[in-house]
Amino acid sequence: MKHLLATTSALAVLLGVAAAPALAEEQTAWRLFVSDHAAPVIHALDMDTGKTIETFNVKAPTSLYRSDSGRSIFAVQGKGDVISVLSSGISFGDHGDHGDIKVEAPRLLDVAFEGKKPSHFVDHDGDIALFFDGEGKARVTREADILDGKPAIREVATDAPHHGVAVALGDDVLISEPNTDKPDELPVGIRVVDRAGATVGAVHACPDLHGEASSGNLVAIACAAGLLITSGDGKIELLPYDKALPEGKSTTLVGGRGLQYFLGNYGPSAVVLIDPKSEQAFRLIDLPTRRVHFTVDPVRAKFAYVFTEDGQLHRIDVVGGKIDASLKLTEPYSMDGHWSDPRPRIAVAGSRIVVSDPLKSVLHVVDADSFKKGDDIALEGKPFNLVAVGGSGETH
Repeated sequence: MKHLLATTSALAVLLGVAAAPALAEEQTAWRLFVSDHAAPVIHALDMDTGKTIETFNVKAPTSLYRSDSGRSIFAVQGKGDVISVLSSGISFGDHGDHGDIKVEAPRLLDVAFEGKKPSHFVDHDGDIALFFDGEGKARVTREADILDGKPAIREVATDAPHHGVAVALGDDVLISEPNTDKPDELPVGIRVVDRAGATVGAVHACPDLHGEASSGNLVAIACAAGLLITSGDGKIELLPYDKALPEGKSTTLVGGRGLQYFLGNYGPSAVVLIDPKSEQAFRLIDLPTRRVHFTVDPVRAKFAYVFTEDGQLHRIDVVGGKIDASLKLTEPYSMDGHWSDPRPRIAVAGSRIVVSDPLKSVLHVVDADSFKKGDDIALEGKPFNLVAVGGSGETH
């Protein structure tokens, strides 16, 4: 009997081991996608090694945008009349108490969106809206369908070609209203279009419309007099600029992650922190020289970054409403000259802040925690637009 019990116990242990899932391991992966200012190429870099994983050829020099999920990268080629899509090769699965990470090779998808002068890309909860200035039309689809290679496209048209934008909010689409008397000028408002193509309510006035971002459940659209704010509940309200602000307006917005706020430009030498739910909704931050580019930190929610033409990267304490650190990275990049001249761009890749230096063919890497300069990454050509994708998760 004793021998039988021992054998049975051993068998039970073996069966238990066989039935148990493999132990999960933690993995962190970050990739940086870099477009060239002059050449029609996109480089995919492994941020752990600084090495190029793959270089993709596209039709024309491109502006890069990432989806909210990070699974896809959109290459908007205004001079090529097309938007190409890449799979980043990094995806996450939510299992409640933990998340899984899957890392594969990045690839250029067999999906492209053709049209005259594509300009703006907006992702809202997986609904992708692509605006084509040369047509005055938006194409709306789902990221999941794009990745499956079978995007169902919903087209929303305006009255004239113009430099516009669209945001998909559930069944409705918010789309810019052109200045029909002078369509070459900025839009004058926002129109809401339902799934049947009918206009919902009146046009919401927004002269000089330019700039859109999301933060939490809020969408903001920049206008001459302030920001149109909506949470997708059918209400669109104007948040007017504070009378204490100097004359000016925002024309570019980015939305905070982790903290609900917006960061916008305000004139050439300042940025403004915007909290639509605060009594003091606007906090102006003056810069030492003219602004080149800015972004928020999706990992360290209290920080944002601004690069100025004197070659400095500035860290903004969003809670304190001030610059709390500055770091010299490049030679000066004057804002005089053409608006599209090659100038640095910023991206945050986990524990690293990356700043492109197109005239020196290099990427500068800054440690996000210490805010000290790390090793540079040499990259041929004129590395320009940057998009970072990644994070941590479990692998099985």
